[in-house]
Amino acid sequence: MTIRIVRLGTPRAPSEGPRLGTVRRPPRGVRKEDFATRDYFDVWLPELAPSQDVVSWALSKPWTDVRWRQYASKYHRQMGEPGARHLIETLAALSRHANFSVGCYCEDGTRCHRSLLRELLAEAGAAVADNA
Repeated sequence: MTIRIVRLGTPRAPSEGPRLGTVRRPPRGVRKEDFATRDYFDVWLPELAPSQDVVSWALSKPWTDVRWRQYASKYHRQMGEPGARHLIETLAALSRHANFSVGCYCEDGTRCHRSLLRELLAEAGAAVADNA
């Protein structure tokens, strides 16, 4: 059993399981009842998304290596809070018994919180798939 890290809105992989949307906001222009059928997410989990302040800061200028490290530090700090940490530990435990995926909308997964979340889940002992 594993967690797949995905870009929301892309076609689901076979046996992917439920999708958890780790995004601050639901998709624009999509009705709530269509989130799952349009391959966004089955369950919205904004608690694992960066805060609106961090997202605004991240989008304010182009990425550089320095800005990415700053972003990663801000996100790690937020995910170290008890609520987020407990969710990460819960998902890690569930990954040993069920397939599911987590993701966000970013086109470039290497400059996205989902790459950082992948690391945090793996550190918590999650079975994480080798997908992009």
